[in-house]
Amino acid sequence: MSEEEAAQMAAFENLEDDAEPHHGDVNLELIQDVPVTLAMEVGRTEISIRNLLQLNQGSVVELDRTAGEPLDVYVNGTLVAHGEVVVVNEKFGIRLTDVISPSERIKKLQ
Repeated sequence: MSEEEAAQMAAFENLEDDAEPHHGDVNLELIQDVPVTLAMEVGRTEISIRNLLQLNQGSVVELDRTAGEPLDVYVNGTLVAHGEVVVVNEKFGIRLTDVISPSERIKKLQ
């Protein structure tokens, strides 16, 4: 093995040692200001393009949920919670009734 090859092997060995995760050293302050998209979904439906083009003011679109069912709360497209609509200072809000655990979210990805 040449000196150059030995130097490259040593460099890769050092990287492998540093690649081990350091449990308990999580610093969330690094990502706290990263913006994410929060979306609430009341329900869904499928309609044909013909019916979509016929929608106008006053049209009613039936959704796949019944009244009183919890809303889905998504962060960047991932379901993270369920909740119910509330009114706060004349604005709509959502009260979280069930938060999806990280392990459940991982199961849904698989």
